[in-house]
Amino acid sequence: MHLELWLLLGSTLVLSAIVAVRLSHRAGLPSLLAYMGLGLLIGESGLGIDFDNAELAEVLGLAALVLILAEGGITTDWRHVRASVPAAISVSVLGTLISIGVVAGAAMWLLDMNWQLAFLLAAVLAPTDAAAVFSVLRRLPLPSRLTGLLEAESGFNDAPVVIIVVTLSTAHASVPNLPELFGVMVYELVAGGLIGFAIGWLGAYGLRHIALPASGLYPIAVLSLSVAAYGVTAELHASGFLAVYVSALVLGNSRLPHRPATRGFAEGIGWLAQIGLFVMLGLLASPDQLPAQIVPALIIGSILLLVARPISVVLSTIGFRLSWGEKMFASWAGLRGAVPIILATIPWVNDVEGADRLFSIVFAIVVVFTLVQGPTLPLVARWCRLKNDDAPRELGVEAAPLEELHAELLEIRVPPDSLLGGVELFELRLPKGASITLVVRDGTSFVPGATTALQGGDTLLVIATEDVRDLTERRLRAISRRGKLAGWFGETGG
Repeated sequence: MHLELWLLLGSTLVLSAIVAVRLSHRAGLPSLLAYMGLGLLIGESGLGIDFDNAELAEVLGLAALVLILAEGGITTDWRHVRASVPAAISVSVLGTLISIGVVAGAAMWLLDMNWQLAFLLAAVLAPTDAAAVFSVLRRLPLPSRLTGLLEAESGFNDAPVVIIVVTLSTAHASVPNLPELFGVMVYELVAGGLIGFAIGWLGAYGLRHIALPASGLYPIAVLSLSVAAYGVTAELHASGFLAVYVSALVLGNSRLPHRPATRGFAEGIGWLAQIGLFVMLGLLASPDQLPAQIVPALIIGSILLLVARPISVVLSTIGFRLSWGEKMFASWAGLRGAVPIILATIPWVNDVEGADRLFSIVFAIVVVFTLVQGPTLPLVARWCRLKNDDAPRELGVEAAPLEELHAELLEIRVPPDSLLGGVELFELRLPKGASITLVVRDGTSFVPGATTALQGGDTLLVIATEDVRDLTERRLRAISRRGKLAGWFGETGG
């Protein structure tokens, strides 16, 4: 009888959240604040929906986090993050441990917490949030290696923190065996990364060689493979979160059919997961308990933002040739979001004493410091004198397999500022086995000739055999960046 009402409520919440995305985008805020606000609005202090099942919230939250990490990996450009991966791993592991030590010490000293609750609070707050980082940083003109560092860190740092939080939540006031904990962490991270890479590589190989009957099946298959990576890895007692991110990163950057459509589908699922997750967390929070934890939240949040995060970034990036401006921005851009709140439900479910207080402190920190950090990131970027070094003339390429011909149909969109504009077809010097068969310009399609000049905004349909597919794409990308003499400038289109 109530199905219609729940469907109406659900669709209304999703549409309200979509409108909130636009508003938060203009303000430079991660959309998580609007979503959590919706949850608080319909919760026990608003419309009266009572939700206090921490165990269910943990399960749903971890499931949503898997989808968010999968979306982050699929939409991350490996070319932009590759150079930053070693630094990101250092910040994710070494930097996380440093941050936990500093914040835990402050919590024991300033808030008089016992060691277990203090280290739990520090560990829960250590990871940056992938959804918050992706939604804010991808709008800012930043150096590619800095963006790559922050994106890769947000994908990697969940894995070690989950191990620490789970261990501390089941310690029951006994100090964990540190060498054993370190050994478990090394195994879980290494095994998770290898399994995720293997599933991603095998999945990409299979999708390239199997022509599915409908293009819409490719995005579903890619996302399912990433989620499967989490399940397989978790069953082997390794890091499922690292596995899902690595597998999604491999799949998202492989030569797959309908890759742009896959990215769009993953982004849609990621947004839906974020909306459901943050609304649920807003429902789970008890507004009447939050005011009492504002002062502790301000104290610990300030220590985290102004002391622990800068120290951890500076020390863990020694030797990686980051400028002081980049290090300072990376310190300020350590956005917290759903991940700390989800992790805070783990000690709550395990009946750790003081876990309800910990949850309220973490919730308050996320809300308050997101309001502080999010809108100020453009200003901090200017103070740090950071500029975008990305090439503005990237091509959007979508491929569909032509299995019987051992060829692929490439759909290439020429950006308005691309240096392909004005280049005649014979000047492209495409490899043998590749040909531009159709040009779509201003809504009209035509078959081009050898002297047809391309224009910005054109859509090109290119047939290329499997042997020269990569070479064709690289050649077109090179000309798009540097013009018809790209080879003379050393541009190869990689």
